[in-house]
Amino acid sequence: MRVLILEDDPWIADLLKQIVLSLRPGARVDCQGRVADAIAAWQREPAQMVIADWNLPDGNGTRLLQAVRSQDREVALVMITSRADRDSVLEVRPLGISAFISKPFQVPKVLDCLRRLLPGDDAPAPAAPSDRDFLGHLAALPDEEIDLPLSAELCQQLQDTRDAPANLQQLGDLWQHDPAVQARLVAAANSPLYNSAGQPCSNLADAVRRLGAATALNLVQGLALRPVARLLDADLQSLGEGLLQTQLSVRQRVTELARACQLDPAPLQCAALLQRMGELAVLQQAQIWRGRGLELHEDQLQRALHQHSSELANRLKAHWRLPIVLRELIGACYGLAPGNTRREPILMRLAVAEMQNADSQEVQRLRRLAGLA
Repeated sequence: MRVLILEDDPWIADLLKQIVLSLRPGARVDCQGRVADAIAAWQREPAQMVIADWNLPDGNGTRLLQAVRSQDREVALVMITSRADRDSVLEVRPLGISAFISKPFQVPKVLDCLRRLLPGDDAPAPAAPSDRDFLGHLAALPDEEIDLPLSAELCQQLQDTRDAPANLQQLGDLWQHDPAVQARLVAAANSPLYNSAGQPCSNLADAVRRLGAATALNLVQGLALRPVARLLDADLQSLGEGLLQTQLSVRQRVTELARACQLDPAPLQCAALLQRMGELAVLQQAQIWRGRGLELHEDQLQRALHQHSSELANRLKAHWRLPIVLRELIGACYGLAPGNTRREPILMRLAVAEMQNADSQEVQRLRRLAGLA
């Protein structure tokens, strides 16, 4: 089964894709951001469902639906729109729209809508063939397939509320302390659609303000809809939990240091949660690899963590367009750039150095540089 999505916001398009795949794992989903490209995609290969936003940069999504209806009167059409007035509905009535999804939408309502409209598809999602070992797989991995796993507790909470409205407050501290959530929201807030002024966003609170609570919640809920949303194997869980505890410890310590220096702790907190995202990305891929029935032994996993964590972290920073200031703070966890005099990176390095060896000469030097001696 094939589903065509027309949506110019790549984060919302990806969310809609995950919703479709959570309901029909065997579906092929094609996301397009321009009306002309979507029409061309339909003409190359028709789909069994078309989901289209109304307002696109190059025109109205109704042009795509008109092109579809001129060839097929049966295919399900779903219109996403902020227009709720009677005239707009009457305007597209001749197209036989199957459902309207109002913006900002709620994930549970979209799930219920598409569950009723999607044609049956009992075929399982095909396992990607591989003639590589795991290290070769990581080296050839496309940027868009690199991601982070959710913590088990947050993933379970999101899945428990999958079919019911929720809000960020209901998720408590879990969503604020989860690296995958932190990365997804900050990355979305720095994308051109939400950052027209070109002002970098380097912390979670600013990201939520920029995206709006409804969009932020949708993106968080979308993380739990991925086929592999969290680590399932015991050894991968153990490694992931160990990494998360390290990140949370650095977050707590850097918060204390920032307040002692009367600095805003928010960007440092974000950097602390993202400092081990390369290792988490490797663990996520290890779970996907095993889910395909492919073997991955402990020694292979350790080699992958050692050889590819830094590479995947750098690729994620670039792919998600994380701002330079945040990249510098993350990098400071591993070492200060030559000539650095800014206190924020110094505090990041100090927090990590204290955890490694609280009595070292480096710690004493960093405390002097930070004005804490």
